[in-house]
Amino acid sequence: MARRTWLGEFPGGVLELNAYDDDPADGHPGVYLEMHGAVDDALRGDEMRYRPTAVGYLRTDISGAARLQDEALIRKLAARLGYDFADMIVYDPKFGRPPLARLKAQVGRLGARAVIAPGLEHFEGGQIPGSLTELVDVVTVSPEATFEHRAVLPLPNLPPRKANGA
Repeated sequence: MARRTWLGEFPGGVLELNAYDDDPADGHPGVYLEMHGAVDDALRGDEMRYRPTAVGYLRTDISGAARLQDEALIRKLAARLGYDFADMIVYDPKFGRPPLARLKAQVGRLGARAVIAPGLEHFEGGQIPGSLTELVDVVTVSPEATFEHRAVLPLPNLPPRKANGA
């Protein structure tokens, strides 16, 4: 029985192909795949790294002519923080839709872990809505700050109180 071996290296391991001439009547030698090193590396997480998803958000009435620059800064910050940038949500108030409805829908659909905005002024009243931080972290470009995700715990079922202590 003759054996032929072919070795090939790739990042994370070595690929070894062995061909055996164990059944000459068939005329097609068997080929067997053997991997060394890559299986152990994959178990340690060296082969594939998870990167959380981020979504960008800006308002056209706030960004104005600097919209493209704001979008570029959002993408740059997402890359620097290690996020996988998935989508840019651009809100234009002239359409009259609720400002955060589409953003929250995209966050849920994409499984995003963060929303990145140019600044706090892109949120109503310069305040990040609690309903948004219930879902994701919110990161601002200028000043660079992170407002961490916080879950709101449900209130315990308390007996109703009477007015004026009565």
